[in-house]
Amino acid sequence: MRDAITGLIGRYDQLGRYLDREAIDRITAYYAEAELRLKAVELINREAAAIVREASQRLWLGDPELILPGGNAYTTRRLSACLRDMDYFLRYASYALMAADATILNERVLNGLDDTYKSLGVPTGPTVRSIALLADVVCELLSAEGMNDPAALASVVRPPFEHLCRGLAASDVRAR
Repeated sequence: MRDAITGLIGRYDQLGRYLDREAIDRITAYYAEAELRLKAVELINREAAAIVREASQRLWLGDPELILPGGNAYTTRRLSACLRDMDYFLRYASYALMAADATILNERVLNGLDDTYKSLGVPTGPTVRSIALLADVVCELLSAEGMNDPAALASVVRPPFEHLCRGLAASDVRAR
């Protein structure tokens, strides 16, 4: 798994170039955001179960049909799978957040997921909403802990979640 720094250096190495001003600026920005990244990942590690629980409650409130008979999260087994997947997305988003490279989610999560979801009849729409809700909860908890710069939260914390949402929305999986 690569991070923003190794990816950047790797590109310059392939080109046989020294790091230029643009590269130095990107590395400087990465380190300037390090405290927020660390705080976010520490929060996710510490509060993962509560984050998933809160995001899932918001999802059920917005889409109660998901947990009603016939809904995709109806039955204990399906509900557990939904919560497991939310935890999975949260964990991988934390890796991408720390690495400052959302593209690692392509290989680790998104590639092949649409085929799996299609074969199981898992609708993408609620999954995308659940991931967006995970981002909301993480940002709200960070704000409550004093990290309340909306621009920083939007530019540093949200991108991995948004990348997951875009990737799943692009696969356009629908319920059977």
